[in-house]
Amino acid sequence: MNLIFTFILFFLGLINVALSEELDPPRPWAKAVKEHLPPGEPGRDYTPAVIPNGTKADYKIVDGVKVFHLIAEPIEWEVAPGLIVHAWGYNGTVPGPLIEVAEGDRVRIFVTNKLPAPTTVHWHGVLIICGMDGVSGLTQPAIPPGETYLYDFIFPDSGTFMYHPHHDTMTQEGMGLNGMIIVHKREPDIKKRPDRDFSIMLNEWNVDVGTSKPNPLNMSNFNILTMNGKVMPATEPLVAKLGDTVWIRYGNLSAMDHHPIHLHGYNFKIIGTDGGWAADKSVLVPETTVLVPVGTVKVTEFIANNPGDWIFHCHMTHHIMNQMGHQFPNMLGIEVGDLDEKIRRLVPGYMTMGTTGMHDMTESGMPIPPNSIPMLGFDGQFGKTVLGGMANILRVRENIETYEDPGPYHFPKGTVAAPATEEQLMKNGIKID
Repeated sequence: MNLIFTFILFFLGLINVALSEELDPPRPWAKAVKEHLPPGEPGRDYTPAVIPNGTKADYKIVDGVKVFHLIAEPIEWEVAPGLIVHAWGYNGTVPGPLIEVAEGDRVRIFVTNKLPAPTTVHWHGVLIICGMDGVSGLTQPAIPPGETYLYDFIFPDSGTFMYHPHHDTMTQEGMGLNGMIIVHKREPDIKKRPDRDFSIMLNEWNVDVGTSKPNPLNMSNFNILTMNGKVMPATEPLVAKLGDTVWIRYGNLSAMDHHPIHLHGYNFKIIGTDGGWAADKSVLVPETTVLVPVGTVKVTEFIANNPGDWIFHCHMTHHIMNQMGHQFPNMLGIEVGDLDEKIRRLVPGYMTMGTTGMHDMTESGMPIPPNSIPMLGFDGQFGKTVLGGMANILRVRENIETYEDPGPYHFPKGTVAAPATEEQLMKNGIKID
């Protein structure tokens, strides 16, 4: 009976919404309601996005409406092999599943609360009627544990948005409750769509070494910096074919930190935010780094014209470290002498680390505390990157048939930096003292 009553109220609201298009100013959602478009279809209306390491929210169509079900619940989440976090997530994942729809799609999103605390869901950046905004106390009662609430609205505009709780936000987002939303433009001409459309949520946690629970009270010392819930080298590479038009959509629901994401080997244009799209791409300035502030989305576009394996990462250097690279004594320049040999008599395998930087921590082989990760680093064909955390790889290839991970790049002969020969040094007037 309550569900029927909710539907009646919604349809009565639709009548008011349809009339509101004639108001001055027009309501931001009124046009979409009046058009009453059929559910958008992947392939026909848009090219589906890719969420590396992630999942998409399942839906079914009931009476022309896309029906989703989100479950907020405690979960165990593997950030990387060796570290499992006791987090809160939607539908068993961090971030939650990507909600992917088309502009004008009407949705019913059922939210079941299996948390030990009340919650809500806010549709960050989506222009909808006020009663669906998801702010506890202001626009709705909080969803009690064990209860299921219904959000029923239309996505009026194409764009990239996010969802997260708006009840005890610091705690609940800090425990992992967040997700991305992509609302595609209905574009029948496939040539006007991106060939590769990636979605990446940026986030940060503080998880003390040897423990498993994030500390949402922490305001600094974040030691787990993730892309789609994973740290490098557990991040799944992005793959594109030479000539593809590529979009990368970044969302940032970190607690405190902005993230300047730098892409090697390319420049790009920032064509959109969670507020809308650039009106004229031709006047945009090319960039190689996109700053993604807390609580925002940035969409970048480029042509995959430079084959290779290209890293992209947060350029805040502590954000490309893992747990064992933080809160570590400053050992740079320390002369250890025979100290290691003496300590190994008591602690077999001991090695003093950090005297020349963090490289030792990627391959020391020493025992580490349970449920923790050292620097890790990506195992490339030339060794380790000495870089983890908020980082990933873009693989651009020619003559590939699928978008499966093609493995390491085959460098053409003579194109890799190598030791300089005596002849090269002499010819170029370089003297080594």
